[in-house]
Amino acid sequence: MLADIETLVRCESPSSDHKAVARSAEVVADVGRRLLGAEPERIVVDGVTHLRWRFGDGPPRVLLLGHHDTVWPHGSLETHPFSVRDGVLRGPGCFDMKAGVVMALHAAATLPDRDGLSILVTGDEEIGSPSSRALIEEAAAGCDAAFVLEASADGGALKCRRKGVSHYRVEVTGRAAHAGLEPEKGINAGIEVAHQILAVAALADPGAGTSVTPTVVSAGTTVNTVPAAANVAVDVRVWNVAEQLRVDRAMRALRPALEDAEVRVTGGINRPPLEGSSSAGLFSLARELAGELGLGELTSVAVGGASDGNYTAGIGIPTLDGLGAVGGGAHADHEHVVVAELPRRTALLAALVENVLAKRNPSGATKPAGQSGEARR
Repeated sequence: MLADIETLVRCESPSSDHKAVARSAEVVADVGRRLLGAEPERIVVDGVTHLRWRFGDGPPRVLLLGHHDTVWPHGSLETHPFSVRDGVLRGPGCFDMKAGVVMALHAAATLPDRDGLSILVTGDEEIGSPSSRALIEEAAAGCDAAFVLEASADGGALKCRRKGVSHYRVEVTGRAAHAGLEPEKGINAGIEVAHQILAVAALADPGAGTSVTPTVVSAGTTVNTVPAAANVAVDVRVWNVAEQLRVDRAMRALRPALEDAEVRVTGGINRPPLEGSSSAGLFSLARELAGELGLGELTSVAVGGASDGNYTAGIGIPTLDGLGAVGGGAHADHEHVVVAELPRRTALLAALVENVLAKRNPSGATKPAGQSGEARR
């Protein structure tokens, strides 16, 4: 596993470089072919290369979901070289989430029967999955479970709730005028966007865990000109769909405060929330299996960041996230993986997949282990 992670990490794959992502896809394909004895489908959407393995003749029942792109730019290996020292693996993208991709492939390789398993490794998760969302939802549709190989939270906790994400851009059009000679003839887009920032920020509801955050702001062209245009980007995070829709309606209802100014809102909902109900049954199963495997007590957390698991949960598929590497420092200089946890967590993933593939209740939903007399791993 260490050798395979090193192979993936040494192939830099920043999301914005489609050629680099294509090279990375070939590296992942080579590892998967060796472990699984099967060639993946290469699916190129808008120039981005994704990989998919499907086993069996029937519809997929379990989806293993990961991504091979990273936030790290070319040259990061020179400043953050791959290394394994004192039980800690380091390197750009190792924790988020090339170790998780390797874990998925190794777990699948141990299964005595892969019939009904699908593995999807996408190439643009770090930029919001613009080309892979439809592919993810298609791959997950009808599955009993989606297991997401994003890195774990602190201490190895699984991510059983994730906030939904929306992104907006509020664009203001005013009218330019000389700031010294006749400012009254202008319509100050900077002042208008300030009104909009206050209106947007007021949509937050801390009690409900809803954040509505104005982020990047731009206005004006020169110091002696009334700004004719301005804009602000807005980041929204919510725990439930109702809040996401409330904020969306309010954003689209924004109106100008200044006479003759114009306001245009673009963007919208990016990822639906991964609500606790989506992961509860699978987490219960994981906790029981972890005990049987001697892995200790599993814990879960709710996090504000989103992943592709939000998409699978958003279409109603039971989803468990954070099953990847244990470590820390995603996107940061101290990104690392705890080596001793790699085989332990991979064994848990394999047990989860085998358990779900082995049984199915009449409704098609997964049953936590222990609710029937069926044998399980």
